[in-house]
Amino acid sequence: MSKLKIITLKEAAALVHDGDQVAFSGFTIWRRPVALCYELIRQGKKDLHLFEVQGGYHSDLLVGAGCVKIWEGAWMGQEMLGKIGENLARKQISGEVLVDDYSHGHTAGRLMAGALGLPFFPCALAMGTDIFNPEYDQLAKAGLRDGKHRHIPAQKYVMAADPFFHRGECLLLPAVNPDVALVYAPVVGDEGTVRVLSQSYNDAEVIKASRTVIVICEEIVPDSYLRRDPGANLVSGHEIDYVVECPWAAHPTGSQFYYDADAEFLKNYNRTVRDQNAFDAFAEKWIFGVSCHEEYLEKLGTRRLEELRASQILGYSTRVKRGTR
Repeated sequence: MSKLKIITLKEAAALVHDGDQVAFSGFTIWRRPVALCYELIRQGKKDLHLFEVQGGYHSDLLVGAGCVKIWEGAWMGQEMLGKIGENLARKQISGEVLVDDYSHGHTAGRLMAGALGLPFFPCALAMGTDIFNPEYDQLAKAGLRDGKHRHIPAQKYVMAADPFFHRGECLLLPAVNPDVALVYAPVVGDEGTVRVLSQSYNDAEVIKASRTVIVICEEIVPDSYLRRDPGANLVSGHEIDYVVECPWAAHPTGSQFYYDADAEFLKNYNRTVRDQNAFDAFAEKWIFGVSCHEEYLEKLGTRRLEELRASQILGYSTRVKRGTR
């Protein structure tokens, strides 16, 4: 039996240290640990190294707030609500954040290798593309592939001949083992079993690859209930370290069967953070202008939250206005 370590939002953010490599749960506008990211910003974290299969609102916030030094991933955006990470794009151009690009498959493969305890992931993905052009290896150009940085491999990749069937060259990508995984899940059992109610994306690999795993959830329920259907669970309590119970923790991203993504909030964010002063004004209103998550929810208002609340049968809100063809 796993003893569940239940902590507060502030305690969870305090476990992330300046310079840590951090990975996240979810996909674009779904199941992001936003409340934890707000608290990281309030606590003034610096020099974080983010590793993401795909970034989104949560990580663009951290970039805009000056918390991030390095971002590695395949893409950042909020689907149709904001096709690029405005803060990341701006700070990549200015040189304030180092960005190292991989394909979607590369990032998933690096996490898979880390989850399996392997040193690298062999594949043939995106070979022949500019992802492997040395001119675009930003970490090498910054002199960081010198073996002195624990999360930066000495080489971005290695080409190796197939020694078994002699089918030509394959690509070896270094494994990634983040210091901390910040994971949102709607439901956690009282012994730590984690369940998501939708596609699991790369969450299992993020959890298994990371040294410390913090899960923020809508509610804690009896583990005995979750174990009635073990195939529906993502990981056991032995694979997580801390849990924060925090309703609406993913807002403005969505949590299937709990609430929809807040499309208007995300669209307004992307329209209004296209320079640093505008982002600072946004942060003052929604992050620093409230002292805790409960005040954030009060600022959003009951009417807005109830509009987003999902039907427990359908899994999505029947009150949100949606587009028509």
